[in-house]
Amino acid sequence: KRLVIVTTDRGEVAKGSAEIFFRKVKFWKEDDQEEAPPVFNVDGVNYFHVKVVGLLFVATTRVNVSPSLVLELLQRIARVIKDYLGVLSEDSLRKNFVLVYELLDEVIDFGYMQTTSTEVLKSYIFNEPIVVDAARLQPLGPAAIFMQGTKRMPGTAITKSVVANEPGGRKREEIFVDIIEKISVTFSSSGYILTSEIDGTIQMKSYLTGNPEIRLALNEDLSIGRGGESANDYRSSYGSGAVIVDDCNFHESVRLDSFDMDRTLALVPPDGEFPVMNYRMTQEFKPPFHINCLIEEAGHLKAEVILKVRAEFPSNITANTVVLEMPLPKYTTRASFELEPGVTGQRTDFKGANKKLEWDLEKFVGGVEHTLRAKLTFSQELHANIIKEAGPVSMTFTIPMYNVSRLQVKYLQIAKKSSSYNPYRWVRYVTQANSYVARI
Repeated sequence: KRLVIVTTDRGEVAKGSAEIFFRKVKFWKEDDQEEAPPVFNVDGVNYFHVKVVGLLFVATTRVNVSPSLVLELLQRIARVIKDYLGVLSEDSLRKNFVLVYELLDEVIDFGYMQTTSTEVLKSYIFNEPIVVDAARLQPLGPAAIFMQGTKRMPGTAITKSVVANEPGGRKREEIFVDIIEKISVTFSSSGYILTSEIDGTIQMKSYLTGNPEIRLALNEDLSIGRGGESANDYRSSYGSGAVIVDDCNFHESVRLDSFDMDRTLALVPPDGEFPVMNYRMTQEFKPPFHINCLIEEAGHLKAEVILKVRAEFPSNITANTVVLEMPLPKYTTRASFELEPGVTGQRTDFKGANKKLEWDLEKFVGGVEHTLRAKLTFSQELHANIIKEAGPVSMTFTIPMYNVSRLQVKYLQIAKKSSSYNPYRWVRYVTQANSYVARI
């Protein structure tokens, strides 16, 4: 069974496009790719799609439009639906398909985008969401990481609608600020850092009634740009403790009146989830994981891979959903694995179709090192260097309550309506891998 919600604005695409898309994506086998690309063309129809928490959001057109525009629109549609439903899942979509249709009808009119603002849409949307029991749902996606770890981080931000009240008609006054950083690091074969970059965002979701003004204070030593200095001499001009952002942009609701003086952002948060600030950093930082890989021949048509990974963050921090992948020589026919004695929550696999080693670790505690040994069997004599035929090692992970840039929210101030008004404030951090690669 699968849920399909279809809306047509111009009628330029055949009615069977949903089935064509589903079959094409499910059985994609072109260009040695495992998955269909986000944009492809079938019989003159352009298909654009994004995957959000396991759900596919698709747009079709025969017109030559900007792919980045359509993909951004699909992401925003998913965010708006999540704002209204609270929980974004197949179950919530089934129960709220009338509301979803109403949202889509207001977001897009005759094929043209009107608005993706949750705040603006409230004036035009009249259906109430049917609340889905989030306790039964399997947590999916980056936002779900905040439900894990410590009791200080409630998961209500990903399961509440911005338009529905709590049971009894009351609304819990709270605001969430998430600092999400996606890091890209490339290591040389000897372990040196070749490239490093941070793509970060300060994400906010407000459940405050009356839209009070918020003041968000960041690091006082935060510097924007390098003032014409080169990448190699920034420490001498800014000091070793400075947090240096190469470039950034702010949400339209943010006022920067006092930002230059004390690094404080003032804003009246609109309803729904929105990015307060996006930033990019190439400042040196300590990578959270160190990867070491050794490949040796082990006799006739055999080789051994020793893969070691060490967590370089404190022991009170735990990474989750850690996955390492390593392409193996194309003539590899078999791989057997050996893990450390007594370890749990680890899984290994050899993907024979694309000759790839995969190592999954449910949890990775800071300061700990894990080792995997893989014995490879080949189908032919080795005429080339095995090292050139294998690798690189790529890694994905999520580390809650940890960020490598040292960017921090120093305080979150809410304009008080009265002395008794004291809403809940939640500031949360997370680091994720964008492209984390170690050459062999």
